[in-house]
Amino acid sequence: MYTEHFGLNEKPFSISPDPRYLYLSQRHADGLAHLLYGISESGGFIQLTGEVGTGKTTLVRSVLRQLPERTEIALILNPHLSPKQFLQAICHELHLPFQQRDTGKMLIDRLNTRLLGLHAENRRVVLIVDEAQTMSPELLEQVRLLTNLETEKQKLLQIILIGQPELREVLSRPYMRQIAQRITGRYHLEPLNAADTAVYVAHRMKVAGGRPDIFSQRAIRKLYRLSGGVPRLINIVADRALLAAYARDESRIGSRLVGRAASEVFGQPRTLRWWPFAAAVLVIAPMLVIGPDGRNIDRGEPAGSLNARLLNADAVTQAADPDSVPPAEPTGAAEPEAPALPTLAELLAMRETGREEATGFLLSLWGIVPSGEATACDEAEAHELRCLSLDGGSLGEIRELKRPVRLELRDHGGRRHHVVVLGLDETHADLWIGGSRNRVAIADLTHFAFGDELLLFRPAIAEESGSLAEGARGPGVVWLRICLEDLGLDGIGSDDPDFFDATLTAAVKAYQGERGLYVDGVVGDRTLVSLQSELGLIGVSLESSEPD
Repeated sequence: MYTEHFGLNEKPFSISPDPRYLYLSQRHADGLAHLLYGISESGGFIQLTGEVGTGKTTLVRSVLRQLPERTEIALILNPHLSPKQFLQAICHELHLPFQQRDTGKMLIDRLNTRLLGLHAENRRVVLIVDEAQTMSPELLEQVRLLTNLETEKQKLLQIILIGQPELREVLSRPYMRQIAQRITGRYHLEPLNAADTAVYVAHRMKVAGGRPDIFSQRAIRKLYRLSGGVPRLINIVADRALLAAYARDESRIGSRLVGRAASEVFGQPRTLRWWPFAAAVLVIAPMLVIGPDGRNIDRGEPAGSLNARLLNADAVTQAADPDSVPPAEPTGAAEPEAPALPTLAELLAMRETGREEATGFLLSLWGIVPSGEATACDEAEAHELRCLSLDGGSLGEIRELKRPVRLELRDHGGRRHHVVVLGLDETHADLWIGGSRNRVAIADLTHFAFGDELLLFRPAIAEESGSLAEGARGPGVVWLRICLEDLGLDGIGSDDPDFFDATLTAAVKAYQGERGLYVDGVVGDRTLVSLQSELGLIGVSLESSEPD
């Protein structure tokens, strides 16, 4: 379509992970070096994380192209499998015959024999697991056991876990410490900065055979601002902008065209300014009264001719964009840039963000005035609330729990800051920082390492304390049955509904496994908060930070 219009050999912004288009920013280059070193020198696990669309899969495919020839690869793209299915998938990747009736032990024995044979041939075996944040605790434990396949001097299997930031949170949990201790390399892939975004766009245009200056500098700045530097979002918006320019027969892409493309991609309404709107009205107003054949539009002019004139009017408004045509032929006033949000680093540098102050503000959202004479959690318990602490903060988990959270941030200098997350969507976060509410880009927030999280919740049954487990009896068990039934779990009815029986234990385990929680059949605080969040029993909402 637009490739011939712009003199391109192919579409430059396809979202398929083509290693030819890999642009190595400093962060990507460091990530590539970590992966290559880990594969060639170490055993155990390598962990690569990054937000959706930051180029993890593309980076891995680039690694695969640079591996020595004597390397066997087992690539698992969807690890949402049972432990036995996972072992079968590895055997399949390594061309190792197996029977469906084989037990897990039999599969491991077959795999061990195969790995020893490859080791004798001086061949390395690398297992790459994508979307690793979706792995269940049981499956992660199975993967850990695979690292026990070794000789006296060397591990037989190198494992690379690739996932979204939630993977860091999963592996930081106490019951995952045996796996975490075997991770020999960790790397977090961040979005591009403004300068890298400009080079990234020029690089992809060059690889596709086009001119690097088709996007104006102002268009690049807007592209960065709207995408947050996430490569996948850059690709989607840039591709749509090229298509729009082709449809308008334009040879250069300006900031307004990028804005229109982003509006189509993200479903955001366009902001209209009065003067291009007035110009459009002047063009089409006479046509709305009398059509070219003398008929009144309201009395039956064909809709197609009206739509055509509306498109022509849209072309008039587009001409007001100075970047939509070559610079030598400006056609109107320059579009003012929207004021940029302050960076999170600037906000943290301007304001003190201590733990106690942030905790006090979190308590105040629940209407609690800290006395200063007790700990935060003691203050909460005095008001029938409980604290839930989570290590290794994750934006994905905060979204799921839907509650305000005190979040520890660590800047690039290693200093700790404490903020409260008040609102969170796919592109921005509202943070309480040192006494005021501030809006920051998610892409900016991901530059900071997350520490512990603290949230407050109200137990579903006031008189219940501690965990609910098999053998328990009381109104809390009845409440639990109702919740699980509301969430679609069948077969948990009982003639003795207030008794926690084996059937209810199995249902709780199924729920925990599907949500990536620790599977033990016990309804502790983390499982309880997850249930409440799914059912909307939140108390104070992350979106509004107001009591329900």
